[in-house]
Amino acid sequence: MNKDLIAIFEYLEREKGIKREVVIQAIEDSLLAAAKKSVDGVGDVHVHIEAKSGDIEVVTQKQIVDEVEDPDQEISIEDAQDLEPSAEVGQWLEIVVTPQDFGRIAAQTARQVITQKLRGAEKEVIYREYRDREKDIVSGTVKRFVRGRNIIVDLGKVEAILPERHYPKTERFQVQEKVQALLLEVRDTENGGAEVLLSRSHPEFVKQLFNLEVPELSDNIVEVAHIVREAGYRTKMVVKSHDAKVDPVGTCVGVRGTRIKNVIREINEKIDVIPFSEDPIQLLQNAISPVEISKLKEEENHISIIVNDEDYPIVIGKKGMNARLIAALIGKELEVQKMSEYQKTITIEMEHLAKEEDDKLDSPLKIEGVSSLIIESLISAGFDTLRKVVSSSPHELTSKVPGFNYFDIAEKILDQTRNKKV
Repeated sequence: MNKDLIAIFEYLEREKGIKREVVIQAIEDSLLAAAKKSVDGVGDVHVHIEAKSGDIEVVTQKQIVDEVEDPDQEISIEDAQDLEPSAEVGQWLEIVVTPQDFGRIAAQTARQVITQKLRGAEKEVIYREYRDREKDIVSGTVKRFVRGRNIIVDLGKVEAILPERHYPKTERFQVQEKVQALLLEVRDTENGGAEVLLSRSHPEFVKQLFNLEVPELSDNIVEVAHIVREAGYRTKMVVKSHDAKVDPVGTCVGVRGTRIKNVIREINEKIDVIPFSEDPIQLLQNAISPVEISKLKEEENHISIIVNDEDYPIVIGKKGMNARLIAALIGKELEVQKMSEYQKTITIEMEHLAKEEDDKLDSPLKIEGVSSLIIESLISAGFDTLRKVVSSSPHELTSKVPGFNYFDIAEKILDQTRNKKV
């Protein structure tokens, strides 16, 4: 019995899910070339491996003749009957011609087959088992590290790869540690095989973790409309309900936060669950709640907001990550400014405007978009031209004109003068 081959068969069947007959066929095909080189004086040969014992035979067929003219293809009746007493002229006789050292050659070839010929068979196993599971959560064991922090994960029948770029830098793993990940892709490799690519940093990983915790997501009562993520730092997930009676945010958070805590425990990062809105401005307000937007300006692909100084760090986040996530969520560039900076800018621009030599600044007061009541109050208080308004301090104007919002009206004046080039 060839114990080495039997061990190979059993390992590949048990660990890789590759059928024994597939392995045997691959090894037989590989041994055929070696057999032709090792056996002299015969024609065609073929290799046979016994599935249960692992025994290997190299056999050839020769025709039984009275007189041998081609030793490679023929055998005399006398020699044939020594091997098979019932042999007759004209028949073909199968003859075992296994070389003496062929067991050693077979063992070497088997090792080569494992790394070469069986790639195709393993590829089929991978595709059969995993091609329909892309974007599912899979569990495995950290087997080893390759090329730095790239991780080989044992999924059972196959090994998958979790590249360093696909898990947060804040995460650390040990060999034999259990790990969950998103099955991101099953892809072909350069050597003709296939590999399973995993990810723990992809936003879909968080979404699928919620699917495991929130039955309403699987039942399509609640839907994840959009999700963005800075892996290891924060995830923002927009949810909406297809049932008016179901609160999508509360459903995902769970009673006392039980559902969301399980997800946070797995990824160890902040998660914001945000109610959906088709209006990007409302979605923006939902995303920064409870912070209130003091002023907002929207252009085609750009939104500028002004928030109170104490709220600015909250909206921006560490190294601007929170603002970038919000921008990705609403699909527009987002500019955030402190109220104090905004007011300082407005004040400086008003001072510059007051110094301009333009007769129109001395025309009777008219400010587009400002109510006639405010205009009349300004004129009554002695501010009957734009120059007098822009030359006055915020305190002077607000103290003399009841209900006067200096910065709102200053912005309208600046817009008016920019547009009309007063």
